[in-house]
Amino acid sequence: MPDHLHALVCPLKNREAKITKFSAGLKRFVRSQTQAAWKWQDGVFDRLLRKNESAEFKWFYIRENPVRAGLVERWEDWPYLIDYGKL
Repeated sequence: MPDHLHALVCPLKNREAKITKFSAGLKRFVRSQTQAAWKWQDGVFDRLLRKNESAEFKWFYIRENPVRAGLVERWEDWPYLIDYGKL
């Protein structure tokens, strides 16, 4: 998305790990790799899955986001997508 990022993440080693550490590292990495002149918005909006929610359902929501925004006709056409099924 042009103005925000969706990521579906799960700590592998420490289930109590804070998502803010991951977010900060990701932001540093993206800025260094793109040599961006822009600055990330401060903070992060994180959300834990509830018991009745599945990661797959959230993935479907994330991948369809560019379609809902009218940026592409099919989610497969969005060039900035890492396919959940390939992870």
